[in-house]
Amino acid sequence: MTRAFVFPGQGAQTIGMGRALAAAYPAAQAVFDEVDAALGEKLSALIWEGAAEDLQLTANAQPALMATSMAAMRALEAEGVLLTSAAYVAGHSLGEYSALCAAGALSLADTARLLRLRGRAMQAAVPVGVGAMAALLGLDFEAAAAVAAEAAEGEVCQAANDNDPAQVVVSGHRGAVERALEIAKARGARRALLLPVSAPFHCALMQPAAEAMAEALAGVAIAAPSVPLVANVRAAAVSDPALIRALLVEQVTGSVRWRESVLWMAAAGVTDFVEVGAGKALSGMIRRILREAECRAVGSPEEVAALRG
Repeated sequence: MTRAFVFPGQGAQTIGMGRALAAAYPAAQAVFDEVDAALGEKLSALIWEGAAEDLQLTANAQPALMATSMAAMRALEAEGVLLTSAAYVAGHSLGEYSALCAAGALSLADTARLLRLRGRAMQAAVPVGVGAMAALLGLDFEAAAAVAAEAAEGEVCQAANDNDPAQVVVSGHRGAVERALEIAKARGARRALLLPVSAPFHCALMQPAAEAMAEALAGVAIAAPSVPLVANVRAAAVSDPALIRALLVEQVTGSVRWRESVLWMAAAGVTDFVEVGAGKALSGMIRRILREAECRAVGSPEEVAALRG
């Protein structure tokens, strides 16, 4: 059995996530303490006791989800389930930073600070209301990309997330994304709906955020990961630190090629996917991509124990 550890992206956040792990495992509590220290604030208090609308803010959600994933990873390691038992790591959008942190390519403190900056830069790149994202359900990637191209009409509209065989997210100017909804429905989409996000991620409108991340990443040490990363924008494994740095910048404006990444891992022999952190969104996507895959989510002490057993 060949395993991959995968790490969730934005949208998985919930108030209270990771709290039971921190209570059960000192190593998990230490993650939240270190993230709080790196950011100079009690992010853990927001995660466990704050308002949902505050946690959903991109600048909070990104480091919070990473902290929860790392707490779950440290709990697994405390039970003898090591990252190096996997052949690959991968993460969905911000989850790529969690994957790199888990694999030792980035320090926990640097990862927290990078994600705080990334969240702020992505939010600041486009004025609120100018951009939008929409999920097109029931269309494959090629059909969704054609819808986006037709809807653009001189504006930005791109296929941003290729999540699974029947779920593609488009991103860009609000008017173009709204046109994409109508075109998608006319082309047979089962559903087409605007997403409750604060900015149009993973499209050309994020170029200012990509430039901010290029500057930030240039000042951060990146080591070769202990387990190869299947990168979002390549849908293939990478280990070279210089390439990882470049791909993290490219990822801000590039498509998240999640469906292709999962298929690449399956072709490389992966049959067992462990989702580390909040929620079960990636497990659902993976099952729709690979019906025969074994998927398990680990975000609680009980799920840690189940995987260990």
